[in-house]
Amino acid sequence: MITKIERRIKIKHRVRNKISGTADRPRMSVFRSNKQIYVQIIDDEAAKTLVAASSMGLDKMPKCEQAAKVGELIAEKAIKAGIETVVFDRNGYLYHGRVKQVAEAARKAGLKF
Repeated sequence: MITKIERRIKIKHRVRNKISGTADRPRMSVFRSNKQIYVQIIDDEAAKTLVAASSMGLDKMPKCEQAAKVGELIAEKAIKAGIETVVFDRNGYLYHGRVKQVAEAARKAGLKF
């Protein structure tokens, strides 16, 4: 029987075969743990993380609000770094809940997917 984590990793590999980040359009990868949410903007050609944000230093608030705040943070940092368009990588997670909140907040803050 396949576990939940193995299933997510299988989906992740399937998605990553189709998308990759370039210098013009880097990949925005989301990682979700039980307590925190982390977002990186990655240039896969140079194998380099350009911008990163997480919910580690934020105040206590519900997880969905934390995710929206991280989405705004990453968009703010990306625009300062000169990145306007990205490819969204949900990392095997469903586009639902906290992952969706990050994406919508980043779009609202000015990033284009």
